[in-house]
Amino acid sequence: MTEERSTDDEVGQGRVRVAVIEDHPLYRVSVERVLAEADFVELGAVVDSVARFHVHRQPPGSVVLLDLGLPGVAGAAAVLEVCELGHHVLVVSAQAEPEVVLGAIAAGARGFLSKDVDADELLIAIKTVADGGAYVSAVVAGMIMKDNADRPPAAAEVELSPREEQVLRLVAAGERDVDIALILGIGVRTVRGYLDRIRDKTGERRRPGLVKEAIRRGLIGGSGPRRGGRK
Repeated sequence: MTEERSTDDEVGQGRVRVAVIEDHPLYRVSVERVLAEADFVELGAVVDSVARFHVHRQPPGSVVLLDLGLPGVAGAAAVLEVCELGHHVLVVSAQAEPEVVLGAIAAGARGFLSKDVDADELLIAIKTVADGGAYVSAVVAGMIMKDNADRPPAAAEVELSPREEQVLRLVAAGERDVDIALILGIGVRTVRGYLDRIRDKTGERRRPGLVKEAIRRGLIGGSGPRRGGRK
Protein backbone atom coordinates (compact mmCIF):
# COMPACT_ATOMS: atom_id res chain seq x y z
CA MET A 1 0.00 0.00 0.00
CA THR A 2 1.26 3.47 -0.81
CA GLU A 3 1.66 6.25 1.72
CA GLU A 4 0.49 9.76 0.92
CA ARG A 5 3.00 11.69 -1.13
CA SER A 6 3.04 14.93 0.82
CA THR A 7 2.29 16.16 4.32
CA ASP A 8 2.28 19.78 3.18
CA ASP A 9 -1.13 21.39 3.58
CA GLU A 10 -0.44 23.85 0.76
CA VAL A 11 -1.24 22.77 -2.76
CA GLY A 12 0.20 24.63 -5.74
CA GLN A 13 -2.07 26.90 -7.73
CA GLY A 14 -4.35 24.93 -10.02
CA ARG A 15 -3.47 21.60 -8.39
CA VAL A 16 -6.03 19.25 -6.87
CA ARG A 17 -5.51 17.00 -3.86
CA VAL A 18 -6.60 13.47 -4.77
CA ALA A 19 -6.73 10.35 -2.60
CA VAL A 20 -7.67 6.77 -3.48
CA ILE A 21 -9.57 4.14 -1.49
CA GLU A 22 -9.44 0.94 -3.54
CA ASP A 23 -8.90 -2.62 -2.31
CA HIS A 24 -7.96 -4.28 -5.62
CA PRO A 25 -4.12 -4.13 -5.75
CA LEU A 26 -3.67 -4.07 -9.53
CA TYR A 27 -6.38 -1.49 -10.13
CA ARG A 28 -5.09 0.61 -7.26
CA VAL A 29 -1.58 0.66 -8.75
CA SER A 30 -2.93 1.53 -12.19
CA VAL A 31 -4.96 4.47 -10.87
CA GLU A 32 -2.04 5.62 -8.75
CA ARG A 33 0.20 5.68 -11.83
CA VAL A 34 -2.32 7.76 -13.81
CA LEU A 35 -2.63 10.26 -10.97
CA ALA A 36 1.12 10.48 -10.39
CA GLU A 37 1.63 11.44 -14.04
CA ALA A 38 -1.10 14.12 -14.04
CA ASP A 39 0.42 17.61 -13.70
CA PHE A 40 -2.57 19.06 -11.84
CA VAL A 41 -2.82 16.29 -9.21
CA GLU A 42 -1.32 16.41 -5.70
CA LEU A 43 -1.47 12.70 -4.84
CA GLY A 44 -2.33 11.92 -1.24
CA ALA A 45 -3.34 8.74 0.58
CA VAL A 46 -3.66 5.57 -1.49
CA VAL A 47 -5.21 2.93 0.75
CA ASP A 48 -7.43 -0.16 0.70
CA SER A 49 -10.15 0.73 3.23
CA VAL A 50 -11.97 3.59 4.88
CA ALA A 51 -10.38 2.61 8.21
CA ARG A 52 -6.87 3.08 6.78
CA PHE A 53 -7.96 6.33 5.15
CA HIS A 54 -8.84 7.72 8.59
CA VAL A 55 -5.28 7.03 9.77
CA HIS A 56 -3.71 9.16 7.02
CA ARG A 57 -5.63 12.34 7.91
CA GLN A 58 -6.07 13.49 4.32
CA PRO A 59 -6.65 17.29 4.28
CA PRO A 60 -10.37 18.16 3.93
CA GLY A 61 -11.52 19.27 0.50
CA SER A 62 -9.68 16.52 -1.36
CA VAL A 63 -11.23 14.57 -4.22
CA VAL A 64 -11.41 10.96 -3.05
CA LEU A 65 -11.68 8.17 -5.62
CA LEU A 66 -13.72 5.56 -3.78
CA ASP A 67 -14.52 1.95 -4.62
CA LEU A 68 -17.74 0.60 -3.15
CA GLY A 69 -16.79 -3.06 -2.61
CA LEU A 70 -14.39 -2.41 0.26
CA PRO A 71 -13.54 -4.43 3.37
CA GLY A 72 -15.22 -3.05 6.47
CA VAL A 73 -17.28 0.05 5.74
CA ALA A 74 -18.53 -0.25 2.13
CA GLY A 75 -21.14 0.97 -0.33
CA ALA A 76 -23.21 4.06 0.42
CA ALA A 77 -22.04 3.95 4.06
CA ALA A 78 -18.45 4.43 2.88
CA VAL A 79 -19.52 7.37 0.71
CA LEU A 80 -21.31 8.99 3.64
CA GLU A 81 -18.36 8.50 6.01
CA VAL A 82 -15.80 10.01 3.62
CA CYS A 83 -18.13 12.93 2.78
CA GLU A 84 -18.54 13.66 6.49
CA LEU A 85 -14.76 14.12 6.68
CA GLY A 86 -15.15 17.08 4.31
CA HIS A 87 -14.06 15.44 1.06
CA HIS A 88 -15.57 15.33 -2.45
CA VAL A 89 -16.26 11.69 -3.30
CA LEU A 90 -15.93 10.40 -6.85
CA VAL A 91 -17.02 6.76 -6.92
CA VAL A 92 -15.13 4.44 -9.28
CA SER A 93 -16.80 1.06 -9.10
CA ALA A 94 -17.58 -2.12 -11.00
CA GLN A 95 -21.02 -1.96 -9.37
CA ALA A 96 -22.96 0.39 -11.63
CA GLU A 97 -26.56 -0.79 -11.29
CA PRO A 98 -29.00 2.15 -11.17
CA GLU A 99 -29.93 1.58 -7.52
CA VAL A 100 -26.24 1.47 -6.52
CA VAL A 101 -25.47 4.70 -8.39
CA LEU A 102 -28.47 6.51 -6.95
CA GLY A 103 -27.68 5.29 -3.44
CA ALA A 104 -24.10 6.55 -3.67
CA ILE A 105 -25.14 9.96 -5.00
CA ALA A 106 -27.89 10.26 -2.40
CA ALA A 107 -25.20 9.57 0.25
CA GLY A 108 -23.21 12.55 -1.05
CA ALA A 109 -21.03 11.32 -3.94
CA ARG A 110 -20.29 14.08 -6.48
CA GLY A 111 -19.70 11.64 -9.32
CA PHE A 112 -19.83 8.02 -10.42
CA LEU A 113 -17.57 6.23 -12.91
CA SER A 114 -17.54 2.60 -13.98
CA LYS A 115 -14.18 0.87 -13.70
CA ASP A 116 -13.82 0.55 -17.46
CA VAL A 117 -13.40 4.33 -17.76
CA ASP A 118 -10.21 5.47 -19.51
CA ALA A 119 -7.53 7.69 -17.97
CA ASP A 120 -8.61 10.83 -19.85
CA GLU A 121 -12.19 10.63 -18.60
CA LEU A 122 -11.02 9.86 -15.06
CA LEU A 123 -8.97 13.07 -15.03
CA ILE A 124 -11.83 15.10 -16.53
CA ALA A 125 -14.15 13.78 -13.83
CA ILE A 126 -11.64 14.68 -11.10
CA LYS A 127 -11.34 18.25 -12.41
CA THR A 128 -15.13 18.59 -12.66
CA VAL A 129 -15.70 17.38 -9.09
CA ALA A 130 -12.84 19.51 -7.75
CA ASP A 131 -14.47 22.57 -9.35
CA GLY A 132 -17.72 21.85 -7.53
CA GLY A 133 -19.48 20.06 -10.38
CA ALA A 134 -21.04 16.63 -10.73
CA TYR A 135 -19.97 13.91 -13.17
CA VAL A 136 -21.51 10.59 -14.20
CA SER A 137 -19.78 8.57 -16.91
CA ALA A 138 -21.66 7.92 -20.14
CA VAL A 139 -21.79 4.16 -19.45
CA VAL A 140 -23.41 4.70 -16.04
CA ALA A 141 -25.82 7.35 -17.34
CA GLY A 142 -26.76 5.01 -20.19
CA MET A 143 -27.60 2.21 -17.75
CA ILE A 144 -29.86 4.51 -15.75
CA MET A 145 -31.57 5.79 -18.89
CA LYS A 146 -32.10 2.21 -20.12
CA ASP A 147 -33.59 1.29 -16.76
CA ASN A 148 -35.93 4.24 -17.11
CA ALA A 149 -36.80 3.31 -20.71
CA ASP A 150 -37.69 -0.25 -19.66
CA ARG A 151 -40.42 1.08 -17.38
CA PRO A 152 -44.00 1.73 -18.56
CA PRO A 153 -44.42 4.97 -20.57
CA ALA A 154 -45.02 8.06 -18.46
CA ALA A 155 -46.81 11.27 -19.28
CA ALA A 156 -45.11 13.78 -21.56
CA GLU A 157 -42.09 15.47 -20.01
CA VAL A 158 -42.78 18.80 -18.35
CA GLU A 159 -40.18 21.48 -18.92
CA LEU A 160 -38.32 22.84 -15.90
CA SER A 161 -37.40 26.50 -15.53
CA PRO A 162 -33.67 27.40 -15.58
CA ARG A 163 -33.73 27.91 -11.80
CA GLU A 164 -35.49 24.58 -11.25
CA GLU A 165 -32.81 22.90 -13.36
CA GLN A 166 -30.12 24.54 -11.21
CA VAL A 167 -31.75 23.26 -8.04
CA LEU A 168 -32.21 19.76 -9.48
CA ARG A 169 -28.57 19.69 -10.62
CA LEU A 170 -27.41 20.60 -7.12
CA VAL A 171 -29.64 17.96 -5.55
CA ALA A 172 -28.07 15.40 -7.87
CA ALA A 173 -24.61 16.58 -6.78
CA GLY A 174 -25.49 15.60 -3.21
CA GLU A 175 -26.08 19.11 -1.83
CA ARG A 176 -28.41 19.63 1.14
CA ASP A 177 -31.19 22.22 0.99
CA VAL A 178 -29.17 24.66 3.13
CA ASP A 179 -26.11 24.27 0.86
CA ILE A 180 -28.21 24.87 -2.26
CA ALA A 181 -29.52 28.06 -0.66
CA LEU A 182 -25.97 29.29 0.03
CA ILE A 183 -24.72 28.42 -3.46
CA LEU A 184 -27.63 30.15 -5.22
CA GLY A 185 -27.90 33.04 -2.78
CA ILE A 186 -31.54 32.37 -1.91
CA GLY A 187 -33.42 31.31 1.22
CA VAL A 188 -33.87 27.70 2.32
CA ARG A 189 -37.64 28.15 2.15
CA THR A 190 -37.29 29.30 -1.46
CA VAL A 191 -35.18 26.22 -2.27
CA ARG A 192 -37.87 23.97 -0.80
CA GLY A 193 -40.47 25.78 -2.85
CA TYR A 194 -38.51 25.00 -6.01
CA LEU A 195 -38.17 21.38 -4.89
CA ASP A 196 -41.93 21.12 -4.38
CA ARG A 197 -42.49 22.39 -7.93
CA ILE A 198 -39.87 20.01 -9.32
CA ARG A 199 -41.54 17.10 -7.55
CA ASP A 200 -44.94 18.12 -8.89
CA LYS A 201 -43.59 18.38 -12.45
CA THR A 202 -41.53 15.16 -12.44
CA GLY A 203 -43.59 12.97 -10.15
CA GLU A 204 -40.42 12.06 -8.24
CA ARG A 205 -40.91 12.55 -4.50
CA ARG A 206 -37.67 11.16 -3.03
CA ARG A 207 -34.09 12.37 -3.55
CA PRO A 208 -32.83 9.19 -5.32
CA GLY A 209 -35.65 9.63 -7.85
CA LEU A 210 -34.68 13.27 -8.36
CA VAL A 211 -31.08 12.18 -8.98
CA LYS A 212 -32.25 9.77 -11.65
CA GLU A 213 -34.38 12.53 -13.19
CA ALA A 214 -31.35 14.86 -13.32
CA ILE A 215 -29.30 12.20 -15.09
CA ARG A 216 -32.14 11.43 -17.51
CA ARG A 217 -32.45 15.12 -18.40
CA GLY A 218 -28.70 15.39 -19.02
CA LEU A 219 -28.11 17.78 -16.12
CA ILE A 220 -25.11 15.79 -14.92
CA GLY A 221 -22.85 13.39 -16.74
CA GLY A 222 -20.09 13.21 -19.31
CA SER A 223 -21.92 15.16 -21.99
CA GLY A 224 -24.51 17.11 -20.02
CA PRO A 225 -24.29 20.65 -18.66
CA ARG A 226 -22.18 21.13 -15.55
CA ARG A 227 -22.34 23.75 -12.88
CA GLY A 228 -19.59 25.87 -11.50
CA GLY A 229 -19.40 26.08 -7.72
CA ARG A 230 -17.26 26.12 -4.65
CA LYS A 231 -13.61 25.24 -4.97
